[in-house]
Amino acid sequence: MSNHQKRLSVPNSWPVERKTEKYTIKAGAGPHGEDGVPLLVLLRDVLGYVDSKKEARYALNQDSVLVNGDAISDERRPIGMFDIIAFTEREEYYRVFPDEGGRLALTPIDGDAAGSRLGKIIRKEQVTGGDFQLTLHDGTNIRVEDASEYATNDSLVIDSEDKSIVAHFTYEEGALVTAVDGQHAGDIGEVDEIVVTPGSGSNTVYASNEAGGFETVEEYVVVIDENFVDADSEFAAGNAADAADADDAADEAADADDADEATAADEEAETTDADDEEADAE
Repeated sequence: MSNHQKRLSVPNSWPVERKTEKYTIKAGAGPHGEDGVPLLVLLRDVLGYVDSKKEARYALNQDSVLVNGDAISDERRPIGMFDIIAFTEREEYYRVFPDEGGRLALTPIDGDAAGSRLGKIIRKEQVTGGDFQLTLHDGTNIRVEDASEYATNDSLVIDSEDKSIVAHFTYEEGALVTAVDGQHAGDIGEVDEIVVTPGSGSNTVYASNEAGGFETVEEYVVVIDENFVDADSEFAAGNAADAADADDAADEAADADDADEATAADEEAETTDADDEEADAE
């Protein structure tokens, strides 16, 4: 196997210029398979924080570059979809997210959001001992005692420290999804319909958005939440409206409780007055 990687033959997900140089660094062993982008490519070609492999190695040896909460010293380490990259000294945090065309891009996030990452369940199986193992798209394995609520194509938010499940997003009609591959890579929409294809063919997903929507195969979509959309998008606005409605409902419920308490207090006071009057009459 060759130790070299020609730029013209790199996967479409790699954010590199293909005709400026002949070769680029080859990804090492790790998660995300062939689509994983070497960390050096992000540091040098995307962010411009280093100019050479030597500078990247020096920077990584300072343990100030974290990937999913772990310090990385290998510049060839593959980086892929939904990974969290943290530069602790700079206090900069990024989520790897596919943009239009399927290229992996870095999306700035807050430090609070850098403590967990999203993963798509691609396999569920029972293992020795009776527990269940959930395998995510990046090769991460999560063991749970009861997997009845989880299914393939669902998404999980995993804590970077203890690998616990923080949130669970169900793959179903009405779910918010993004396409991560194919012609519509980077598009976001709500699932209108999931058409099950008999046999070994891929199921088809129809999703709608403000641009009209898109159609793609099931393997290309990942369930996400509103944290992955722009603040001014229709989905963020819809979630904000839902949150406002929830707040209004909570306020109304609180007002109703206050009214009930006031009524109960008045009734108690009237009962006390009546008892006093009866005592005086005696």
